[in-house]
Amino acid sequence: MANKYCCKACDYVYNPQRGDLEGGVSPGVEFEDLPENWICPRCGLGKEYFEPVVSKEEE
Repeated sequence: MANKYCCKACDYVYNPQRGDLEGGVSPGVEFEDLPENWICPRCGLGKEYFEPVVSKEEE
């Protein structure tokens, strides 16, 4: 199951099923596999500002 991650600064959600086409990330790339220099396409902060999105089923 693909895990989504949310930017704590701007609430952008990285969805592996969509990737980040503008950032050069193809669909299917898991968050953990993003390059270390990948940045949030909305606010420009790094991966360290993201946290996993917890779905209702996982609570």
